[in-house]
Amino acid sequence: MNTLFLSLLISSTLLSLSLSKELCNPQDKQVLLQIKKDFGDPYLLASWKSDTDCCTDWYQVECDSTTNRIISLTVFAGNLSGQIPAAVGDLPYLQNLVFRKLTDITGPVQPAIAKLVHLTFLRLDRLNLTGTVPDFLSQLKNLTYLDLSFNGFSGSIPSSLALLPNLGALHLDRNKLTGSIPESFGTFKGSVPDLYLSHNQLTGEIPASLGNMDFSVIDLSRNKLVGDASMLFGLNKTTNNVYLSRNLFEFNLSNVVFPSTMENLDINHNKIFGSIPPQMTQLPLQSLNVSYNRLCGQIPVGGKLQSFDYSSYFHNRCLCGAPLGNCK
Repeated sequence: MNTLFLSLLISSTLLSLSLSKELCNPQDKQVLLQIKKDFGDPYLLASWKSDTDCCTDWYQVECDSTTNRIISLTVFAGNLSGQIPAAVGDLPYLQNLVFRKLTDITGPVQPAIAKLVHLTFLRLDRLNLTGTVPDFLSQLKNLTYLDLSFNGFSGSIPSSLALLPNLGALHLDRNKLTGSIPESFGTFKGSVPDLYLSHNQLTGEIPASLGNMDFSVIDLSRNKLVGDASMLFGLNKTTNNVYLSRNLFEFNLSNVVFPSTMENLDINHNKIFGSIPPQMTQLPLQSLNVSYNRLCGQIPVGGKLQSFDYSSYFHNRCLCGAPLGNCK
């Protein structure tokens, strides 16, 4: 009996010792507690307590299952105010950094973020960030996703972002960016990112170099862009989604050859002329809007073109045929 009791005692002691052994790296923990302090000890980070394990008990953070170093910091949808603390740059193994839907987060993109060389996912959206889109983001060579949308960024788009070799998506939409689309965006190396630049104040023509890129998604809508956008299309491409609405584009749609993969096309509110090419009857279109342009001629019959209602076609110079009125 004594032997059994002793073995149970040893087992329970070892178990309690193993349970009391904290997984969280002490340096990472101190950094996170500093971040919490810099934000003024907010309720959103209430689970961050010095006497609990950041790997097992804290919300918004994730540890690597092998090294127990912090690899993800995801803070969203709550009351948080101030600037993103410089201490975020002191989490050296961070791969995911997300601050989103926090309208009282202000200031620029924290320069300390440039130290996070392992970062693959950076999302700072729906905040109140200002200043310019920083050039130093191009140093984060492992980035596959960069989202700075729904902020107050101004100035021009840094051409150096095209140096990110693994980028799969770039969201700079819904800011106050000015100037032209960088020529370098026609020279992305490696993967070609989905490109979201809508709802800014971009001007000038689309660089011809963008014709070299096979974008799956490109959204340039609601800017002040002019000239020809037809280089974005082509039979040799695999583009699915093109959004060019509410600009000042002016080119002949009759001459455009579309990728056979085109699913969503919105070119409304421009100065596009010519006619709708018959090839469009062969496209797997899910949505289409060519309204408020200067198109003429009969809407080709077939494919998906008659499945869209008149609002997809109206307010053109002399476009006719179903779903619009008969041609005279």
